[in-house]
Amino acid sequence: MTHTDPPAHPTGQPVGRVIAMPADTNPEGDIFGGWLLAQMDLAGATPAFEYAQGRCATVALDAMVFHQPVSVGDEVSIYAKVIRTGRTSIRVHVEAWKRPRRDAQAESVRVTEGVFTYVAIDENRKPRVLPGVEGSSSQ
Repeated sequence: MTHTDPPAHPTGQPVGRVIAMPADTNPEGDIFGGWLLAQMDLAGATPAFEYAQGRCATVALDAMVFHQPVSVGDEVSIYAKVIRTGRTSIRVHVEAWKRPRRDAQAESVRVTEGVFTYVAIDENRKPRVLPGVEGSSSQ
């Protein structure tokens, strides 16, 4: 396995920023991975919704990697970009970066990343063809 240095800057568009709070911790004081995952899912839906021009549902998450823990008070910024689309699906690479809130001059550090798959859905929660894909109807 080849080791690569972590990226110096986030990739993708900024799609969310939250502060990690005490209610989101485990007994050791670190933020639960599930809390961070939920924030990433919400934020990653932003470019999926824009691409689909409407409602989407999360159907999969893969390649999730936790690089660093998040602590109470950290400012968590989330970045996302569409990396692939199918007939009804949109794959979005999502990164979360942290910065201690008490130090405005501190460098942000990537804490986790993952690839989320969303499916465009209609008003009946059934998959619908993405705009611009052959066979889609304009609404």
